[in-house]
Amino acid sequence: MRNTDMRAFYRMTPLMLALLLAGCASNSADGGRQSVSALVETRTGAALPPSAGGQDEAVAQLLAQPLTADAAVRIALLNNRGLQASLAELGISEAELVQAGRLRNPGLSFGRSHGSEGNEIDRSVSFDLAGLLTMPLRVQIEEGRFEQAKLQAASTTVQLAHAVRRAYFTAVAAVQTEMFMQQAMVSAEAGAQLAARLQQAGNWSRLDQARQQVFYADAVSELARARHQATAAREHLARLLGLWGSQAELKLPARLPDLPDAPQPAGELEQQAMQQRLDVQISKLNTEATARALGLSRATRLVNVLEVGYTNKSTSTAPRENGYSVSLELPLFDWGTARNARAQAVYEQALARTADTAITARSQVRVAYSGYRTAYDLARHYRDEVVPLRKTISHEVLLRYNGMLASVFELLADAREQVASVNGAIEAQRDFWIAQTDLQAAVEGGAVTENKE
Repeated sequence: MRNTDMRAFYRMTPLMLALLLAGCASNSADGGRQSVSALVETRTGAALPPSAGGQDEAVAQLLAQPLTADAAVRIALLNNRGLQASLAELGISEAELVQAGRLRNPGLSFGRSHGSEGNEIDRSVSFDLAGLLTMPLRVQIEEGRFEQAKLQAASTTVQLAHAVRRAYFTAVAAVQTEMFMQQAMVSAEAGAQLAARLQQAGNWSRLDQARQQVFYADAVSELARARHQATAAREHLARLLGLWGSQAELKLPARLPDLPDAPQPAGELEQQAMQQRLDVQISKLNTEATARALGLSRATRLVNVLEVGYTNKSTSTAPRENGYSVSLELPLFDWGTARNARAQAVYEQALARTADTAITARSQVRVAYSGYRTAYDLARHYRDEVVPLRKTISHEVLLRYNGMLASVFELLADAREQVASVNGAIEAQRDFWIAQTDLQAAVEGGAVTENKE
């Protein structure tokens, strides 16, 4: 290699080294899944599997035992196909980050011409210098977007976990209601048969017998409705868990969990939401990324395309010529003002949306806590007041009946009144556990959107 070629090579070495380093960016081993799993675990108590698929054995082990709310969440994180599709967005975002750390492929040109003075050969290699200069800022922007993608994936996962808990408590309450309505129907059937015999014997009026008969007919209707609601609630839960076939036959407990001894205090729930809510964090990162994008727009306002290259020219009758070339887009018609104005407007929009997200989050926490305390107070009222009073009344009526101080009519009437009280208690207890789930969602991961089916 001649001295002129060596000097040109040495001058190009720093640029070639930078280009080589720019092409070293690669995808991570887990695609950000571990970071998402850590965010989810602190909010739900369950972690994401290290990879998608291959979780059948773990799911089967969880289904072998009576299902709990925590086990249902773990199954959903292992098995929900919709969640797996959402987590695939992480790979897309990381690929864009890796792509931002790589330059466009260099351009190579070669020309050969023949004239009276001999053959002439032109060679050149060009590189995207503007892309290299703005690469750190572009990588920083994509890193912010990747962090947003992680938070969005975590938010989706946490919302699924809360939806599973809601579906779980709804399904258990539906099963408990079905079992009670089965008992109520048996009692109503016995009362209807007794009323019919008494009416035939002339000891009861046709009106009283019809009232008892309609109670039995209503009990049959309510049992059919309760069975359907239990089936629908089970299927909804099974869908969220990603189960089908024989696995959808879930082993649910016969009753809801007991109420806690005391309700959760309000404390600093709004401040916790500002620190923990994923939608608030996503909005903040979006504003920061928009600000960095505004900086990039200003940096490339005048210089949008800048390429530098090495050229080599040789002819058959003269020594080889070496040099360089620069390609620059002249801002004659587009000075980048519109692009810069657009970036500024997008940034102001992001600021406004961040403030709106924070205001909405605080309001949702206040509403969720009000619903939580109301549900707790109602459930405790049923537990401590309504149900004990109803039991006392039933016991006294039975004692009076056994002592021949009350008629069978009063005994049957009391059975009818028990149905509404017990169903109200079950519903109040279910509403409390759902309200607690909604409060956790409002503080940690954003409000749950429940699909009504």
